[in-house]
Amino acid sequence: MNREAIIGCILGTAVGDALGLPYEGVSPRRAQRMLGPPDRYRFCFRRGMISDDTEHTCMVAQSLIEARGDVDMFTRRMATRLRWWIVALPAGVGKATARSCIRLWLGFKPRNAGVRSAGNGPAMRAAIDDLPLMLNMIRASSRLTHTDPKAEFGAIAVALAAKHSRNHKPVDANVWLMQVADAVGNDGAQWIDLLRQVIVSVESKQSTLAFAESLGLTKGVTGYTYHTVPLAIHAWLSFPGDFRQAVTAIIGCGGDADTTAAIVGGIVGSAVGRQGIPDQWIDGIWEWPRSVAWMQNLGDAFAKSMSTDQPISAPTIHPLAVLIRNLFFLVVVLFHGFRRLAPPY
Repeated sequence: MNREAIIGCILGTAVGDALGLPYEGVSPRRAQRMLGPPDRYRFCFRRGMISDDTEHTCMVAQSLIEARGDVDMFTRRMATRLRWWIVALPAGVGKATARSCIRLWLGFKPRNAGVRSAGNGPAMRAAIDDLPLMLNMIRASSRLTHTDPKAEFGAIAVALAAKHSRNHKPVDANVWLMQVADAVGNDGAQWIDLLRQVIVSVESKQSTLAFAESLGLTKGVTGYTYHTVPLAIHAWLSFPGDFRQAVTAIIGCGGDADTTAAIVGGIVGSAVGRQGIPDQWIDGIWEWPRSVAWMQNLGDAFAKSMSTDQPISAPTIHPLAVLIRNLFFLVVVLFHGFRRLAPPY
């Protein structure tokens, strides 16, 4: 995984997250009337901010740098980051992730902290993984918060999609599906059947929104991984080399739009790199302390860690800075929440 792919994955995740955030929890029809198309940032004074989707991707990258291929070390580093992450009062935390973080503080070991959930938390942070021990790392990351195998299957599909996206031009959906099938085994037969439906839909030129509606998701994509990941894969396969089209297509499906767009952004960003992401979208991210420059430094450190046997230091952030930022972020989130009480409905 080269430097451009890593930085494209991280920044692609951040841009998708920030673009989709104002649309989170809103149906496709109401989103069009209330917000308009997702062609620019609409979160805070025409600027974008990231949510837990990007934060978890960054924490995974930091932990992978420090682990140097050691799965147990990765799990411990990630668990430590999750403990302190929840203390900083992040807004919009998934229930399963929040419960797992609390269990970590109560003294549960990382291997026992996860809860039975098929949420999309593991999938949202999976695209950055690309190591010889990738599947073991993904399983460790998934089980840290979500123990339902479905969550793990979703994360595996996303990680392999990102890897396939950057290594195959053009993308071959059937080759990717075979890799996923090999990774999940016989227990994932239902999952493979669902992903095969995605490929058939894309081959028939069905839009991502129409496919979502065929699954009964007329009010938006839910946080259930068997809804989130197939729709994200559909958007990727529909526009494998077009970041703008892929991300706007998935946001147009509504629902958990920040997570779905973050996943798609990470997958396509891995293929197109930073240069394939619109400059105005990168420049429009308004973040601190996880700024665009900080995320690029993280990508550089990750790339270096994969090309040398020497220890590489992962970029860090000050916990107090994160808390201050999260309090401001919460105010903006509350504003959007109150705004949704008003028309148009």
